[in-house]
Amino acid sequence: MSHNFRINIHRTIDNLYIGLRGDFDGNSAFELFNTLKANLNSTKCILIDTNKLKTVYPFGREVFYYNFSKIKNQRNRIRFVGPDALHLAPTEIIYNEGSTPLDEIH
Repeated sequence: MSHNFRINIHRTIDNLYIGLRGDFDGNSAFELFNTLKANLNSTKCILIDTNKLKTVYPFGREVFYYNFSKIKNQRNRIRFVGPDALHLAPTEIIYNEGSTPLDEIH
């Protein structure tokens, strides 16, 4: 994991907010995927906020895409927001670049 990568989690009754911070590399991709996998069965919607990412490395994105394909039946409950949403979200995932992250999950 990148030395400055962090995942911040905020849970409501039905939703999970995941805020990403720092540089997104291959190890960060595994950490995010494992966080998603661990929470998929306990939430209706997961919002991944990319607002505080500094860099999305191509290798990190590819590692995430590969692993994300393993949860294809539940991907429709995951949304990406923020300036790096387009860089991080696989193309079939819904994202909303102009929304406020907490507005998305409430």
